[in-house]
Amino acid sequence: MAEHAGKDVLSSDVEIKGSIKFQKELLIDGKVEGEIHSDGVLTIGENADIRGEIKTKSITVYGKVQGNITVGERCELKSRCTLQGDLKATRLVIEEGATFIGKSEVTSGASKMNSSTAPAPAPKPEIMRNEPVSPVKTAFGARV
Repeated sequence: MAEHAGKDVLSSDVEIKGSIKFQKELLIDGKVEGEIHSDGVLTIGENADIRGEIKTKSITVYGKVQGNITVGERCELKSRCTLQGDLKATRLVIEEGATFIGKSEVTSGASKMNSSTAPAPAPKPEIMRNEPVSPVKTAFGARV
């Protein structure tokens, strides 16, 4: 990957088999089969289909992920995303309409990943929603 000041993009016509490592920000909108590791910020686009383990500082998921996700800081599951796999994060945001099939662990305390500019996490873990509390269509551990 080239080192740019902005966000690097793997567009929807890209298919990768193998591991991906990046430094700062990456948007994946294509198909990836393999591990993704970074100390940076990852966005899974709405056309993306990821199959493999993801370990990163922060992630926002709009598309499909089949595999476990471990993030040092924030994980956000957007309304039309699908996650099949276990999730470990310090902060977790799930929008109404997201599909999540797996276990989640929201950890407290300092991030294990190296982040010199990030503020300290909140003292207690919490699940936040962007919308008023109402019946959520999200499946925890079951297919929708």
